[in-house]
Amino acid sequence: MKVNLQEYSNEHYNPGAGMLKRLCWYVTNSIFFNSPILVPGALKTFLLRTFGAHVGKGVTIKPGVNIKYPWLLTIGNYVWIGEKVWIDCLTKVTIGDNVCLSQGSMLLTGNHNYNKTTFDLVIGQIILEEGVWIGAKSVVCPGVTCFSHSVLSVLSVATSDLEAYGIYQGNPAVKKKVRVIN
Repeated sequence: MKVNLQEYSNEHYNPGAGMLKRLCWYVTNSIFFNSPILVPGALKTFLLRTFGAHVGKGVTIKPGVNIKYPWLLTIGNYVWIGEKVWIDCLTKVTIGDNVCLSQGSMLLTGNHNYNKTTFDLVIGQIILEEGVWIGAKSVVCPGVTCFSHSVLSVLSVATSDLEAYGIYQGNPAVKKKVRVIN
């Protein structure tokens, strides 16, 4: 089921936090997340929770990760977030248990309406259910749900929902086969 997209004129979008909180997060993100410095995972999860994210246990966040607004982020248990992952939380992003976001993958909750001269902001939440694997340098677009244990292969772009246990590839991603877990 497709999650509804919402459109905002550029001056009416509200990220859910004031300028001071966003500035504090920008600095925190730059130092502790989106940098090559090795920061202990416990500190990263503490910082995310401090800024309003819901984070489960056993979460691994590698260096170079960029997270837009953590107060709009939910991460389940035993999630692996690889190097240079970009989580663009302009609206809710929900990452279920046992999800893998491989290196350089992108979760993009926002786009722009190119049919308007004002390029109004269009946002849609992203949901990654349990056991989803987003391959290296793949992109999940606004409003997409990746259902249980689906796979988005390397360098693929999900522009619509991925069926449970489906393995998807390409741009736009199409279902290639069914994932079998032994």
